[in-house]
Amino acid sequence: MRLGVVFPQTEIGADPGAVRAYTQAVEGLGFRHLLVYDHVLGAYPEGRRADWRGAYTHEDMFHEPFVLFGYLAAITTRLELVTGIIILPQRQTALVAKQAAEVDVLTGGRLRLGIGIGWNDVEYEALNENFRNRGRRCEEQIAVLRALWTQALVTYEGRWHKIRNAGINPLPVQRPIPLWFGGGAEPVLRRIARLGDGWFPQLQPDDTGRAAVARLRAFTRAAGRDPGEVGIEPRLNIAQGNEDSWRAEVAAWQDIGITHLSLNTMGGGLRSVDEHLATLRRGKAALEDLATGGDGSS
Repeated sequence: MRLGVVFPQTEIGADPGAVRAYTQAVEGLGFRHLLVYDHVLGAYPEGRRADWRGAYTHEDMFHEPFVLFGYLAAITTRLELVTGIIILPQRQTALVAKQAAEVDVLTGGRLRLGIGIGWNDVEYEALNENFRNRGRRCEEQIAVLRALWTQALVTYEGRWHKIRNAGINPLPVQRPIPLWFGGGAEPVLRRIARLGDGWFPQLQPDDTGRAAVARLRAFTRAAGRDPGEVGIEPRLNIAQGNEDSWRAEVAAWQDIGITHLSLNTMGGGLRSVDEHLATLRRGKAALEDLATGGDGSS
């Protein structure tokens, strides 16, 4: 099980020095990856339609992942950089391919691209993309991304994309870059089974979580793939609980068969980079024996 951390997007602030100090400390502690959330715009919640249930608003800070990764590429050497997730259908596909390839080149092949379809129609409207067809369009985007990452010249004509004998340069180090998925609805699980390299479940390792993983594996076998080819990375909220509860939760996930785990420190009232890092040290110390990688590191 590869152990990483969730970048505290909404709490780290806008000081580049704090971003650098946090990230380099995470790498120095031996964590394997840094997972970053994505939102381009936050909405003002008052006066929105009655069924709007946004998890974030305009008051929540989000660093843009690809720009952030360009900065982190220059100040890290081993840390895998992970989007968890990029809201793919609200972005232009060829531009995402180009940005992701550039990050992969600058990091020497340390990008893992998590994608999803999102929930915030405010962002889609502002970015001039269609919120209603985002699931169907995402599948075509995946095909376009992988073509652009593996071929010098691409010709592609689909329902939403047309490329005529064109390509990105430089191509990424990883050909193709790994694509992981967020979300948990049945159409998403079926999409992961056919097309994905991994899944970020936002569940607990209870009967519901176990059943969801079992469905994913069944769909993967039905798609003619080995379920072992699809990684699984849940998140452990160490801003709450204690060492005993963390170990119990991780042990339950390991019984289900996860491949990765991210420690999340957001939402616990931590007030500084130092407090986030102190909590990560506690978490890593508590879980070290459970999370040892094949090379002896977490």
